[in-house]
Amino acid sequence: MSVETTTASVEDATAPPFELPEAPLHLRLLLEAGSAIAWSEPVEILTYEPLEPSALPMFFDQRVYQGSSGRVYPIPFIERIDSTPHLRRWEAIHLENQYVRVMILPELGGRIHVAYDKTNGYDFFYRNNVIKPALVGLTGPWMSGGVEFNWPQHHRPATFLPVQSSIETHEDGSVTVWCSDHDPFTRMRGTHGVHLDGDSSTIRVDVRLHNTTSLAQTFLWWANVAARVNDDYQSFFPEDVRFVADHARRALTAFPRADRPYYGVDYQERAHQHPGADRLDFYRNIPVPTSYMVVDTEDDFFGGFDHSVGAGFVHWADRRIAPGKKQWTWGNAPFGHAWDALLTDSDGPYIELMAGVFTDNQPDFSWLQPGESKHFSQYWYPIPAIGVAHQATPDAAIHVDRDDRIQAKVAVTRQQNGLRLKLVGVDGAPVAEITTDLAPGGVWAVDFDATFDFGMSLEVLDAQGERLLVWNPVRPSAVAEEPWTATAPPAPEDVASVDELYIIGVHLLQYRHPTRSPLPYWNEALRRDPRDSRVLTAMAEVSYRSGDYDTALQFIQAAVDRVASRNANPRHADALYLLGLIEARRGNSTAAREAFAKASWDGAIAGPAGLEMVRQSARASNYSEALRDLDVLDAVAANDRRRSVLRVVALRRLGRGTSADAALSRAITEQPLNPTIRFLHDGTLSQDGRLLVDVALELAHAGETAAALEVLSSATATVPGPGGNVIPMAHYHRALLLDRLGRSDDARRERERARAADRRWCFPSGLDDRDALVAAIEADRDPVARLLLGMFLYDAGRRDAALTEWEGAIASGLHDPLLFRNAGLASYNVVRDESRARRFYESAVALDPSNARLLFELDQLSERLGESDERRIERLSSRISVVMQRDDLVVEYAELLIRTGAPNRALQLIESRFFQPWEGGEGRVLGAWDRAREALGLPLADPPASLGEGRPLYTAPVARHANGEVDYFATSLPEDLLFPRP
Repeated sequence: MSVETTTASVEDATAPPFELPEAPLHLRLLLEAGSAIAWSEPVEILTYEPLEPSALPMFFDQRVYQGSSGRVYPIPFIERIDSTPHLRRWEAIHLENQYVRVMILPELGGRIHVAYDKTNGYDFFYRNNVIKPALVGLTGPWMSGGVEFNWPQHHRPATFLPVQSSIETHEDGSVTVWCSDHDPFTRMRGTHGVHLDGDSSTIRVDVRLHNTTSLAQTFLWWANVAARVNDDYQSFFPEDVRFVADHARRALTAFPRADRPYYGVDYQERAHQHPGADRLDFYRNIPVPTSYMVVDTEDDFFGGFDHSVGAGFVHWADRRIAPGKKQWTWGNAPFGHAWDALLTDSDGPYIELMAGVFTDNQPDFSWLQPGESKHFSQYWYPIPAIGVAHQATPDAAIHVDRDDRIQAKVAVTRQQNGLRLKLVGVDGAPVAEITTDLAPGGVWAVDFDATFDFGMSLEVLDAQGERLLVWNPVRPSAVAEEPWTATAPPAPEDVASVDELYIIGVHLLQYRHPTRSPLPYWNEALRRDPRDSRVLTAMAEVSYRSGDYDTALQFIQAAVDRVASRNANPRHADALYLLGLIEARRGNSTAAREAFAKASWDGAIAGPAGLEMVRQSARASNYSEALRDLDVLDAVAANDRRRSVLRVVALRRLGRGTSADAALSRAITEQPLNPTIRFLHDGTLSQDGRLLVDVALELAHAGETAAALEVLSSATATVPGPGGNVIPMAHYHRALLLDRLGRSDDARRERERARAADRRWCFPSGLDDRDALVAAIEADRDPVARLLLGMFLYDAGRRDAALTEWEGAIASGLHDPLLFRNAGLASYNVVRDESRARRFYESAVALDPSNARLLFELDQLSERLGESDERRIERLSSRISVVMQRDDLVVEYAELLIRTGAPNRALQLIESRFFQPWEGGEGRVLGAWDRAREALGLPLADPPASLGEGRPLYTAPVARHANGEVDYFATSLPEDLLFPRP
């Protein structure tokens, strides 16, 4: 056998990167001593800034996004990116050891932006040298490069919002950078820690997801890892992978060689013309935007390798909880190249090698129970020139050639002296064993003098004989069993059983289906069995989440009656727990406590129900009782981190300062970025207004009303921005708390301040917001509160109630363009009153004539109402400066010019503008350009780069069938964003 140990070298092929700062001197000394180091220091990066969000809430009812709902409310929606870049200083946190260098951007969702292999000079994650977002994200801007940590859905709703961050240095010489935020929808807390040991090339990400709410919530977790690609870049999955699937498993194909058409591409036909063109593991072969996800594997790793430079990376995670392995690409064709240009200046193209936890597909949501935390880790490390990995662990990776003889190449993530490689024969006996010293960045190449047989295996062991890796060859099967594919559920009336109707409804809710509601299935179930407790409980929860407590109470009382009809102590107490939540919101604390107490007999519910009772005790200043209940809960139920705040508050109120300090010390160690714990610890408050409201509400639930009022006062002084505006709501929350204290005059003044406050981007969400607004309306028929409550109700699906609030605010004399626009939207979508919708919209435009979004929506409404092209073009022509503010308005105007006999003007208009298409809405600009040229007798041509679009080579699957029915697996419905078709 022959043995060779080498160290690879990679030359940078990108444009000159932005400057990474050198570590401070005192940290360089630690680095030289073998420790990992971390420090915070800004970096200057050329940046294309997102422009100001729309002041209008986007109620995207039927938006399909990443296969699930594309709703964005309550986050303000950004619709354009500045086309002129500037140098911006970004807050950055740097991690480094002797092998790798990492940079995190806390202001951009805590993403990893740089991961650099110091042993060979290779960026093993794609380093984008500009911050150049395109309109890809859930709320608008999204950027390529590095690692985006996506939760609770794709793409991370807070991907362009800041996170809290801290650096933790450990006694063993390792470091962790923690990033944490509350998701913008349900305010669950997500925390990820990027960890680096002093002696390892592995980046470990430790994740803690905590449901801080009182209801079960759905979530997913996918880490999007970008890799810069070329014709020689190969993605690799475990060798036992035989099939990959599209989103929602709607389509399958074999892997790595596609054995059927996939995403409209006949790969087998392409391979007849160009041998090897059916290989999906090479970027060069995929001509259309394509996702594929591993269906089944027994292994824990995957990754990518660049054969042109001899370097790549591995991802590893425990497949029992982290089965997701996926590749995404824009496609190696003009369409994809256009998107590459929108997302970078000189870097790219790239692919994404995405790793999912608790999921192996998209959309594929899991549940977090009230108070539940889920903890897991993911690992990434660079690999040198071994080729694609055929087996990998966090400690080592191996590539095995076995055509005739066995040739192996091994890489490790730590210095290994006395590393052993053992070849084991088919009988289990060692065939050969050799030893070497190997460090990260080195390649151990071994040529065994043995003929390959499928019964053989290779073992990599450390000097103590501990197995670091075992490679067993996968025997190819003659006929691979075809995995299942998803099917659309039948119509409710065609479903065979109540049980299946219930399950389908849960599926639609859990997977956040964008175009189908669970309610028709559950209503059909109740038609067949009006007392089905599961369905009644589900309907009660839907009503409760929407703030309709009375309806929720009717459903849940019927469910409890059924559950307890033959057993006063039911096995499952979820209905009783929900009854307690509903009664508590209705102000019936005694009934709520009774329900919670009975629910706590169920071990699965004991924790959440017990916590609600502790909160009741704290609000009533019964802190001794609260503390006793906390001790009981710690003994009988799983840990709920929400208890930490309650325990510290109770101990302080009982004068047990030493115990309170000890509890607080434990809490700050376990949850260093918990904003309420930090406030209790040293008074630290965030500058994020929504986070301040979260802290205040948690303090109020713990009976700390004075502290809650203090924090809400700080929230009223925050600056509105892309994350929203809480100033009016902070005043309304203060008013509600002050009323409960009997300070009615102070409460009235807070409501006056709320009405006078800046309302831009104030989009209420959550039941606490709902309750504060209802209290304000009951106190003095507050028209601003009615405007804001209407937005909560409309987003919650209570459209008729929303319109009632908006019309009431208008009748009270409130003249606000947002109010009239919302009333117009509801008049069309809810009650189908077209003339009233037009009047409201025209009033909104008259109040804010320079608002291009309002003009666009009025034009879209006018089109749906059958207004003539001539009338529409007359309106737009009179406001041409406003039209020019929006791509979509320019396209509509150009289409009108074409239809009214002025295609030359349309073509000139289109070609004089730089367009920024958004994902899912591609083709509009290109289509108008083609139609203008066709009307002028010009031939079909390649579009100019200014259109921001390339011509697709293949036809994508349709979202809407010829009969008008929306496909169950639809991926885009851009025409239904705001005015769904009747």
